[in-house]
Amino acid sequence: MTSPLGDTSPSDTSKNKIYRNVRRSIISNDLKPGERLHLDELAAQYNTSVTPVREALQMLTQENLVVNRPHAGFYVAKVSLKKLRDMLELRKILELASVEQAAQRITEEQLSILENVHAGYTGDENSSQERYLDENLRFHYLIAQASGNQELAETLKRLHERLARFLIFIQTGDEIENRHHRLVEALRAGDIESAKQAILDEVNETRQITLEHIIREDSDAWYVGTRPE
Repeated sequence: MTSPLGDTSPSDTSKNKIYRNVRRSIISNDLKPGERLHLDELAAQYNTSVTPVREALQMLTQENLVVNRPHAGFYVAKVSLKKLRDMLELRKILELASVEQAAQRITEEQLSILENVHAGYTGDENSSQERYLDENLRFHYLIAQASGNQELAETLKRLHERLARFLIFIQTGDEIENRHHRLVEALRAGDIESAKQAILDEVNETRQITLEHIIREDSDAWYVGTRPE
């Protein structure tokens, strides 16, 4: 809990640190789908009580990265191939809607911010994948905000968060900047069809790479089928 002076309690500090680190481990697949998250072990690892651990894991359940099974504990969430395909299809619908609206409403200031989302990005540093995910989410969220529909923006943001551990399979580097530069130029020109085609190319490529990787490399870790989570 934050005090009136803005200070953060040790419990909150621990909770946020555990949340960030466990989330990072899930997204990077260091923690595998179906793996149990032991409260006592995490508490010992972070030299804290189980309370901030439980709170951090509860936060991750809100992002569908962790599931809390009654009388069993916390586990890294699994996702069926059917649900993954549904999420990727929903992403296409939301991205196309946000781009179409943004192309008609985006301001010069918003365009300038978009152009600088990837400033200084090289793709070579150790944290490049994590930075890619953060910047990619911010880029698409900003476009959705430029649509003028904040509910659309928030829905798309939550979906990107749920897809983060799949999107990490996508190669980073100059490719992301080139794709996004093409989209920004179409938005600047108010060219709705070119903007829609640019986002469609990105979304379709992402979908193909993601599904191929899951089926080829990680079929044992995920539910490749229609079994429930």
